[in-house]
Amino acid sequence: MSNSRGPQGSGQAGGAAGQRPGGQGAGFGFGPGRGGPGAMGMPVQKAKDFKGTLRRLAGYLKPHRFALLIVLLTAVLSTVFSILGPKIMGKATTELFTGMVGKLKGVEGAKIDFTYIWHILLVLICLYVISSLFSYIQQYVMAGIAQKTVYDLRKDVNEKLARLPLKFFDSRTHGEILSRAVNDVDNISSTLQQSLTQLITSIVTLIGVIVMMLTISPVMTLITIITLPLSFLAIRMIAKRSQLYFKGQQKSLGELNGHVEEMYTGHPIVKAFGHEEKSMQHFTKVNNELYASGWRAQFISGMIMPIMSFIGNIGYVLVSVAGGIFVLRNAITIGDVQAFISYSRQFTMPITQTAQIANIIQSTIASAERVFELLDEQEEVPEAEDAVMVASKQQQNKMRLDKGTVDQGRLVALPKGDVRFNHVKFGYKEDTPLIEDMSIDVHSGQTIAIVGPTGAGKTTLINLLMRFYELSGGSITIDGVDITRFKRGDLRSLFGMVLQDTWLFNGTIRDNIAYGREDASEEDVVQAARAAYADHFIRTLPEGYETVLNEEASNISQGQKQLLTIARAILADPAILILDEATSSVDTRTEIQIQRAMNELMQGRTSFVIAHRLSTIRDADLILVMNHGTVIEQGTHEELLEAGGFYADLYESQFSGRKPQREVI
Repeated sequence: MSNSRGPQGSGQAGGAAGQRPGGQGAGFGFGPGRGGPGAMGMPVQKAKDFKGTLRRLAGYLKPHRFALLIVLLTAVLSTVFSILGPKIMGKATTELFTGMVGKLKGVEGAKIDFTYIWHILLVLICLYVISSLFSYIQQYVMAGIAQKTVYDLRKDVNEKLARLPLKFFDSRTHGEILSRAVNDVDNISSTLQQSLTQLITSIVTLIGVIVMMLTISPVMTLITIITLPLSFLAIRMIAKRSQLYFKGQQKSLGELNGHVEEMYTGHPIVKAFGHEEKSMQHFTKVNNELYASGWRAQFISGMIMPIMSFIGNIGYVLVSVAGGIFVLRNAITIGDVQAFISYSRQFTMPITQTAQIANIIQSTIASAERVFELLDEQEEVPEAEDAVMVASKQQQNKMRLDKGTVDQGRLVALPKGDVRFNHVKFGYKEDTPLIEDMSIDVHSGQTIAIVGPTGAGKTTLINLLMRFYELSGGSITIDGVDITRFKRGDLRSLFGMVLQDTWLFNGTIRDNIAYGREDASEEDVVQAARAAYADHFIRTLPEGYETVLNEEASNISQGQKQLLTIARAILADPAILILDEATSSVDTRTEIQIQRAMNELMQGRTSFVIAHRLSTIRDADLILVMNHGTVIEQGTHEELLEAGGFYADLYESQFSGRKPQREVI
């Protein structure tokens, strides 16, 4: 399990997560997270087809058109009401200033009209309350849109993964698939929830602030705008420099995540071979690289805010001087200067936010493109429209069906276990055939052993039988029915599997055994455990059948895991068994018990046994010797020994300790 989720997978997932400027919990604070100045220096992954991916993502938003219109309208209203505040506040300042100056000059009847000021304050309170109300409605509606959209996207991804063929998963790391299904979808969710509304608000704020500044003083507006090129130039220079270090940071972070996971999952091996010091040295090396690149990236990107503040202060000084001159000339009021200074402070914020959000949207569209690439992957061959129904033993007893029974216009198959390979052809790649012409005839109740060197095609044979891969030519039939006429779920329900690599999920022992049959009762589970000689060790555990297995079931031994998988297969009561050296992980005494239980289980069932130890298949009805996808020999144990071929040589080498005398190429 650890190998399949090792450093390669971790690096993929970690890298994808790191490419996002922040995350759901990053908020809008400053720093390298979402919305902070450091985000502008982050390396942004760009989509190959930005417009096409954006249109496709917009298709998921299309059912929420009306809600999006509400979001847009409330965002505009919230921002407009908020922008009006400084202008109205300036009137109160002007009234205070005029009254104070009049009193100081001794003007007759000069006074401060506090009633007028209180009216202004009440208007301001109403404006800000209304603005907050619209902002709340905007966030509430957008949260629903974002979650419904991502819900549909996750649903499509999950359904797609269920329809993808096994070769898709064989050709990709777990980390890559998880990165697309989890991190990329999460990136889209965060952007829809946070950045989309922030983008709308920033644009409306920018337009509104410019309009309000122009109404006060076009000259001071021009002074404010002149400082913009300096800001853009500074941001571009810093972002270009910091981007190199951010790339190094993400590379080191992915490598560090992979190393930590690899050491954690394989710590017994590390300790057994005494590589703790070497592991720590490698960790220290990568950690130092991460520190160096991370420090430089954060330091350089952190310079954006001080430089922006410096440039902004230059503009602030120029505006203050110009405003003072205009007030002295009675061109504008003191309240208008105060309002303009407030607007000039707001002016640079939406520009900075828009630049940051543009980067976030680039990354989000790239994530969406990766998700859509997954959704566009070639699926399994569609199910047959007139698929043959498979009746379980319980259904057979209840319905008293006979072979060939037709139920609601569909043929009902009663599984017996006759299997036939008719001139089967197959290759993982079209130009590289693995199986060229295989014909095997297996009768119900027979035990078929499959032997051969690594890469001979033993597991491929089973994958084809269960239709994990599609044939290139020929056919496979079960009880005379082509396997393509079964629904995949029905076809695979005919099989019970006990593999060398055990698979148990995080849950109770009872749930893991009951996984073999949906309607299993408590008594059924216990009987299956007894038949697999697992009941005794289960009852010795503190919680018995309620013992919860951890993520990798490391709280029980490997042999005990195998006993549970055998119990699960016994409970499933399948027509066909697939055994991949099921007793290889248990001690000799337990192996004898399991072998006896397996012999009872195999009675009356067709069994395919992938054998590595030839001593376990002496009593097989038929032994298939495979090499390079071809059955080169077949027969019983005695017949193959008498033939003196590849099997005989392989058998003798296992028991004499010598190397095989021949190799089949």
